[in-house]
Amino acid sequence: QQQQQQQQQLGKPHFCPLEALPNISAQTIVNFRNKYLLNPKSMVIAGAGIQHDHLVSLAEKYFGHLQDTSASSTNNPNEAPTIGSDSGNDNGNNNNNNGNGIIHSTYTGGSHLQTINTPDGFTRTAIAFPTGGWHSDDLVPSCVLQTLLGGGNSFSAGGPGKGMYSRLYRQVLNRYYWAESCEAFTSFHEESGLLGISGSSVPSKAGDMTRVLAENLLRLGMDLVEDEELDRARNMLKCNVLTQLESRLVLFEDVGRQILTYNKREDSKDMCAKIDAVTKEDLRTLARNSIRGMKPTLCAVGDDISQIPAFEEVERWFKNL
Repeated sequence: QQQQQQQQQLGKPHFCPLEALPNISAQTIVNFRNKYLLNPKSMVIAGAGIQHDHLVSLAEKYFGHLQDTSASSTNNPNEAPTIGSDSGNDNGNNNNNNGNGIIHSTYTGGSHLQTINTPDGFTRTAIAFPTGGWHSDDLVPSCVLQTLLGGGNSFSAGGPGKGMYSRLYRQVLNRYYWAESCEAFTSFHEESGLLGISGSSVPSKAGDMTRVLAENLLRLGMDLVEDEELDRARNMLKCNVLTQLESRLVLFEDVGRQILTYNKREDSKDMCAKIDAVTKEDLRTLARNSIRGMKPTLCAVGDDISQIPAFEEVERWFKNL
């Protein structure tokens, strides 16, 4: 994600860099808490098994005194530093500011290879392309496609629901003895998303793994998936969604996330209907739109990454789609 958005907002590291630690004080943490966690504009209060009027009275009692502090904290010297930039300077990347203080990120693609010591000695590789975000029509097809590809580790106890019949299990993990893991992934945000495949192998087979990842992404844009694959993916995705929502904790989180994102909550019946409406033509169109005219994002980490092909070569593989 850092590579696909680079130094833009979505390209900031998820973990605090060591060089940024001296700039963080106790007041920085307090300001962050007040701005993002105790801001009434970004709070959702939900309850179950309680009368609505009683819930409202409790909300007013315990949260009614909170005020929007986002405006007053602007230019505060104790504000949380912008991780990954120089003293909060965006180096001219403010062209995507929408006027509300939100800086939208633009997909760039590229390559990021990092040599680090790993406990198992495997080299991990990933190739990804852009897709739509939370408000895109590509959201549900992307989730179906991720489920269809599936994947996992080379060792599995098996059993129903383990994804052993997903495409990456059948065509990668069961076919190549050196494939330690291979799995599809998605990452969704407000304005954009990411769809890709990652895999791990011994360093000497890292080049082969990169080619296999690229072949499976290219196949999505060239050929229609089989009806059996699509039916299985749709059923698995619906099963995963409904099973997760059986947990009250997950249900509450789902309510909060949907209200903050869409200002409404979509029930499971509507969501399942959207999943069932996805066609194999939708999946091929999604893959083509993500790959055509876009630079791939290539990332690799491991003790030895010398076998990873050059980015220019990987980019050339996708030119003819």
